[in-house]
Amino acid sequence: MHSQYLIGVDIGTAGTKAAIFDVEGNQLAVAYEESKLYYPRVGWVEQVPEDFYISTTNTVREVVKKSRIDPRQVASIAFSGQMAGIMAIDKDWNPVMPYDSWLDIRCEKYIDYLKANYEELLIERTGTPPTVDHLPKMMWWKNERPETFEKISKFTVPAVYVAGRLAGLKGEDAFYDYTYVTFTGLFDIHKMDWSEELAEAFRLPLDKMPRVVKPWEVIGELTPESAEKMGLVRRIPIVAGAGDGMACAFGAGLTQSGLCLDIAGTASAFYVSTDRVAPDIKHRTLLHLKSIVPEQWCIGAYINGGGLCLRWFRDEVAKKEKEMAQQQGKDPYEILDEEASKISPGSEGVFFIPHLGGRAYPYNPRIRGVWLGFSWKHTTGHLYRSILESIAFEYKYYLKILHGLLRDIRIGEVRGIGGGSKSKIWCQIKADILGVPYVLLNREEYAVTALAVIGGYGVGLLKDYVKTINEWVKPIKRIEPNRKLSETYGKYSEYYEKLIKSVDYIMEGHNRLL
Repeated sequence: MHSQYLIGVDIGTAGTKAAIFDVEGNQLAVAYEESKLYYPRVGWVEQVPEDFYISTTNTVREVVKKSRIDPRQVASIAFSGQMAGIMAIDKDWNPVMPYDSWLDIRCEKYIDYLKANYEELLIERTGTPPTVDHLPKMMWWKNERPETFEKISKFTVPAVYVAGRLAGLKGEDAFYDYTYVTFTGLFDIHKMDWSEELAEAFRLPLDKMPRVVKPWEVIGELTPESAEKMGLVRRIPIVAGAGDGMACAFGAGLTQSGLCLDIAGTASAFYVSTDRVAPDIKHRTLLHLKSIVPEQWCIGAYINGGGLCLRWFRDEVAKKEKEMAQQQGKDPYEILDEEASKISPGSEGVFFIPHLGGRAYPYNPRIRGVWLGFSWKHTTGHLYRSILESIAFEYKYYLKILHGLLRDIRIGEVRGIGGGSKSKIWCQIKADILGVPYVLLNREEYAVTALAVIGGYGVGLLKDYVKTINEWVKPIKRIEPNRKLSETYGKYSEYYEKLIKSVDYIMEGHNRLL
């Protein structure tokens, strides 16, 4: 009996998603289970590692049941997941700490220390400025919880933890695929190896870091215990996969230089694919992530919880619109989009700062959410549109830096994915502010689609992963920018950058009062 089905599992912040595909790229079933986030203290955000495992077994069991496939014909399972947060395991692959989320800012003082003393070194060696990622988190656990740090065999991330547990791995078998390594702060992207220099500077032992593998490497086989829980058979190959951002980038077809990606999800992320390393020494904003395609990098940044701003607005401000949507059987965002579309560009003078949890790139924990310029005449439509515009203004800032770093690269289009890409008004706003065509694709589940291709390639079922993803994923709609509005928005973008600086100054004084 020939294997012909491919499973992908994406362990995200909001939830876990599993999907199953055939070798022609048809998605046969998808399942989703919402995650629980815990807030033990102000600024702390944690998740329970066991929840990642349970949600994975639940969602895989559901897609196997929905698809009605023969479990014996599953060729591979591959994983993606959150990238900037961190957890750890002991020598027997047992968690020794909760998942310290990328939304968690308890390590703030260590980021400040890194910025003050090592910022340029980190940007040059790792391609990433100090921010909320593995390095300051590892420093926090080493210094603030030394008894826990002592128990750690290897640091890891949710997707790797689940993959290893399904395969029955031990701590010595721990791995990162190379899309994760930039976030560790201990990896030299020029040498593509762990840096003794950085490890010594930050007094972090490299023996707690995993080995580095290729995304399509088979890291083990499904154990009988886990197979039974998922409705599968034992010994199915488990493929490493990739970090969720890079799985999305590959799944959206960023396989050549000059393509941009907007991931309109929990974190609003913007990347351009390029074939070179270009550290952002001047602006200290952009980060480098290794693309799944070995010859490519994705350079960009993200808004920490950008998409959460919309959810917060829906739940806490637009309660009338939410109730109206329920009565009409509509999605609340559909009502809010309708209201925003009635408002002229620039939201009639209302500006919003989308950094409710502090700015991640460039890192600035002082900045918080702000509305400026609203009056009695303004409505929820104005406020909502200002949120949509603010995230596009941030992207415009990233794009301006990218043009400076990659002067000879031509950026032809931005590919939009994630829940936010379903909003027609937001797609048009982004096209107008960026001045670049905005392209929508023929799929919705990009991370798990990428994982199916990577998994199929890893077990030899698919012969060319780049060719395959570009056959499975196609552009279906192109939204051209309004050139006149792009000029107008250009002035607003410049003002937005000045506003950010002013808010930083004001919040510095504000925080001294608290």
